[in-house]
Amino acid sequence: MKNQELAFKNFDFSPHECGIPQQSGLLTVVPIFGQDLDGKYTGPLSGLKLNRVAGYGNVELTNPGQTGVAIVPLHIGYIQDGAQNHALCRSVFIAAGQKLMFDDACCVQQSQGGYLEGREQWFFILPVQLRWEALKLRQKKDYSKLWNAISNLNQQFALPSRGHLEQIITRQRAFLTQYQSRLELLSGQIGALFFLGDKLAGLEIAPTAAYFQEMWMPLVCFCYGTAAMYLEQKAGSLGEQSPVTFAASSLLQLRSQLQESRHRLQSKVTSQLANTPAEQFNVQEEERFCELRLKTALGNNFAGQFVEEKGRVVYASIFAKPEYLFSQPLTNLLAA
Repeated sequence: MKNQELAFKNFDFSPHECGIPQQSGLLTVVPIFGQDLDGKYTGPLSGLKLNRVAGYGNVELTNPGQTGVAIVPLHIGYIQDGAQNHALCRSVFIAAGQKLMFDDACCVQQSQGGYLEGREQWFFILPVQLRWEALKLRQKKDYSKLWNAISNLNQQFALPSRGHLEQIITRQRAFLTQYQSRLELLSGQIGALFFLGDKLAGLEIAPTAAYFQEMWMPLVCFCYGTAAMYLEQKAGSLGEQSPVTFAASSLLQLRSQLQESRHRLQSKVTSQLANTPAEQFNVQEEERFCELRLKTALGNNFAGQFVEEKGRVVYASIFAKPEYLFSQPLTNLLAA
């Protein structure tokens, strides 16, 4: 992946390469490959634990390992059985053996009592529709700060208007997790570009393939899958697109037509990248850990956070703002 293909200034993505795009409905994923920095970083599932919730908006995470720094994924959230669900609005570093209390977490389950008591838990990444609002509210100490945005998102799905994110990511989990099987995580993959319709919706890069493997379902199912589900539900009322069919009479013809289909999709994605507005980010440094630098990137159409080590990007979560992502009529998205 070259800088001229993805016109994000302030970044050097030249060490990374893109693979063959995959598509399911209106969601397209382009795998990203690069150097695997295995051994230096712990994964968000295997090496990061939600230790306790000490009251609304106070979440303690721990890196229980003896080695390896944890880069807490941007906008990670936890679903807990019978306890209060929370999400974080920012990324952070947690050293091996360290515990860190976040007093600026946001509650994503309005008016639901209970705290973590060692029950089973699973994590998600906030839906892309909520991420810009969450990033703006980073470090603001107000556990209800995301309720209005969640309520508005629920209204889009014709759900009760309240700050309960589990109405979508829990009750619609059976549908959302289908994206995990429709789109394949590839061996050695450390990131992905996510497209919704004809627009770039996000860029996600992890420091290791193991890290990204643990991020795969939360990203494809809950972060970008939620938006894809919304668009596909809307598409149902406009008439869904017919699936691609192949009029092959032999295995050789089928292989040839499949190859042509892949080339068409690859050309389409290349064109979409070329049409993505060039973005000059306002970059703000947030935190340092040894040679690592955590930075926030704020642009006209995209925003997010990334981590650099000696100027090299080792982690990135850059997403499209809703005003850009959903700025065109749905009919245009369906025709893309």
